[in-house]
Amino acid sequence: MGSCDNPRLRIFYILDYLQKNSHREHPVRATELLNMLSQQHDMACDRKTIYADIAALQEYGVDIVSTPGRSGGYYIASRNFELPELKLLIDAVQSSRYLTEKKSRELIEKLCNQCSVHDGNLLRRNVLVSGRVKSMNETIYYNVDAIQEAIAQNRQIRFRYFDWGLNGERNYRDRDYQASPYGLCQDNENCYLLALSPRHGITSYRVDRMSHIELDDQPRTPCPELTGEAFIAHAGRLFQMYSGQTATVKLRFHRSLINVVMDRFGRDTMLIPDGEEYFVFTVNVAVSPMFFGWIISFGSKAKVLYPQSVKDACADLCKEVLSQYSD
Repeated sequence: MGSCDNPRLRIFYILDYLQKNSHREHPVRATELLNMLSQQHDMACDRKTIYADIAALQEYGVDIVSTPGRSGGYYIASRNFELPELKLLIDAVQSSRYLTEKKSRELIEKLCNQCSVHDGNLLRRNVLVSGRVKSMNETIYYNVDAIQEAIAQNRQIRFRYFDWGLNGERNYRDRDYQASPYGLCQDNENCYLLALSPRHGITSYRVDRMSHIELDDQPRTPCPELTGEAFIAHAGRLFQMYSGQTATVKLRFHRSLINVVMDRFGRDTMLIPDGEEYFVFTVNVAVSPMFFGWIISFGSKAKVLYPQSVKDACADLCKEVLSQYSD
């Protein structure tokens, strides 16, 4: 059945055309809608029909604005996503390392289609995907879907895990993995699964390095540390998803690093002045080489004060690194 034989589709064609082509600065006139229906869908109607369809869409809740005058017409004033929201989402897709270049382009194109053609072209001009460090695993979307399905069904998962070789090929580890998945989170522009492993306890896995994920018949092993708000707290203590023994650590930072501390630990962190140039604060963190690396990266502007065991471990790492450059 052709379009001309089903006039009930007319109002959908009008809505679709307005969503793609109307803009505050480029309203669509009734004549343009008539031509579109006639040329693209072989539908003949008059202006009164267009006016009635527009009124029906407005009554339904579509925010269509009518502008008077010779250059006036109709445009959709509000959409599911406003332009600044789409820009934020596109920026997130561009910067995400765990999305492949192909998938990034597909998602950005879908986001650009959520606004008018005019705005979509403006968004595409600022898209830079090539040249960015991106994941090489095209199956990450299927991985995320399988993990979410396992969480929803309260089931464990089995999967393979691999490392990248010097030749760019996957080197699979010599055993299958099994874990109780509890949630996904992003850190350092990568996507991680936080899970309870029978072998390693609470741990994390890079989702883009997982493959052959299958749902197991066994229910998830209960893990209060990864349930509810505890999940968010646990993720906040990790540095680049490296696990380690949790400790309460007192740190001394230069005042120029206040923004760094707020970004890392949140605005609720209590900062206590220590002289004119420094401040001290106490946080719960998973002590790991990545945590020490973060501290060391600030040079003389950051220091571990307490406990002594953490302070000594940081000093030992510094000596180990320095020994490589003693020759």
